[in-house]
This record gives sequence, structure tokens and C-alpha cells, in this order.
Amino acid sequence: MKEFKVMPIKNGTVIDHITPGMALKVLKILNITGSSDSIVSVAMNVPSKKCKLKDIVKIEDRELAPEELNKIALIAPSATFNIIRKFNVGNKHTVELPDTIEGIVRCENPNCISNKSEPISPKCIVVSKNPVSLKCFYCDRDIVDIISNII
Repeated sequence: MKEFKVMPIKNGTVIDHITPGMALKVLKILNITGSSDSIVSVAMNVPSKKCKLKDIVKIEDRELAPEELNKIALIAPSATFNIIRKFNVGNKHTVELPDTIEGIVRCENPNCISNKSEPISPKCIVVSKNPVSLKCFYCDRDIVDIISNII
């Protein structure tokens, strides 16, 4: 018998198969705070058949933009997201990290051209997708702390 620990949502987005312990970082990336108008449900360290444990985030009345999904892929490369409409799954997708990321993660090198007053956007090359590893397109420096450098 299936037991629901979190209520289903009528319309919105469910982000599933988030790396355990990363749900709160997903909320930070999406700029979701306690003062949001939407109902947000978070489940952490939930047992899963696909992976041992997972986190889940449900956001009522909000569909995520592709750039938001790219940000989530940086910290949860095996996450899936479901668009819910009238309590049913309308679309189901797996997040996929592109080969290059532009305007999402800043370079850690303070002398990098992307951190100067030049009119260019930060750009990273994805060295590895799982685990995620990035390097700056301009100065070739590895991005060690990805989460802290997400714009």
C-alpha cells in the first residue's frame, strides 16, 4: 500500500530524485523563501527504488524555466522534474547539464576577465556531468565551490 507523506499538488512542479541533503540548496537556487505565496513542500532523505535516498521539492502553482533547471542540474545531476496539471503529471523530464553554462556560475578567479568591468557574461565548460565539475571558459580555472558561485 502506498503511503503519501506529502500531499499531492493540483498544479505546479515536483523536483524528484534530488541528491540527498540538497533540497534546501535547490530552494536557495530558486530564490524560494518562507515568504513565498506558493505552497512549497520539502521531503529529505526519502527512501527510493532508483537510488538509496533522495530529496523531493514540490512547488505549487509554478513551472520552472530552463535556466532554473540548469542551475538545479549543477547540484543534483540525476534529478527529474514533473509538471503537474490538475493533479496529474503533464510532462516528466530529467535535468540535463549542457556542455557549456553561461551566466549561471561566476569564476572564482578575481583576475578573470569575466570578473572585470568587461561586458561579458561568465561562461563555464562542463568537464564532468556526474559528479559535476566545471572550469572557466576564459581563464581555465576549476570552479571548486560551485554552489557559492551560482549567480
